[in-house]
Amino acid sequence: MPKRHRDSWLCDTGEIYSQVREQIDTKVAEWREEGKAEIVPGVLFIDEVHMLDIECFSFLTGALENDMAPILVVATNRGITSIRGTNYRSPHGIPIDFLDRLLIISTQPYTPDDIRKILDMRCQEEDVEMSEDAKIGEDTSLRYITSAALACQKRKGKTVEMEDISQVYELFYDVKRSTQYFMEYQSGYMFSEVPSGEGDEDEANAMVS
Repeated sequence: MPKRHRDSWLCDTGEIYSQVREQIDTKVAEWREEGKAEIVPGVLFIDEVHMLDIECFSFLTGALENDMAPILVVATNRGITSIRGTNYRSPHGIPIDFLDRLLIISTQPYTPDDIRKILDMRCQEEDVEMSEDAKIGEDTSLRYITSAALACQKRKGKTVEMEDISQVYELFYDVKRSTQYFMEYQSGYMFSEVPSGEGDEDEANAMVS
């Protein structure tokens, strides 16, 4: 586009004039009424939504009221926690008025069949196969499969065996074993905040689980 035309609808800061935006919105609305255009909303995915502060939630609340607002999908692993920027606590760290606008999808722990399907798909990505005897994911992290596939490829194998999983299991700790290790040897580290008293035994067990 020639520079003289571009400058006609851009302000000094490089942003589009609000009048130009309104004219475009009006024209698009006319085309929709006449059947000449169709607006397909996009999808906005926000992971770790509890990290947003109250100002961000206020902006999203207003944006969702727009006719051309995208489909919003958010994810979080928090329970009852504080809303960032406030002293209030709410489910998932999301303001109640914003939470009322959402549909919450129920999730369940993986079953052995689900884990097997996930492993099969991951093995296809890694271009390896997994033997029936090899088990992973029920008591440990599913991330071990990537390292096990590398161990299999290193020995020029095509099938991930239990020996590959055992090898990476000894090399790398998952979060449960790592937490247990630091609780056992916390006295050897600086600034340890893991409870060590007898009365804190339940709290320590909760950290592992």
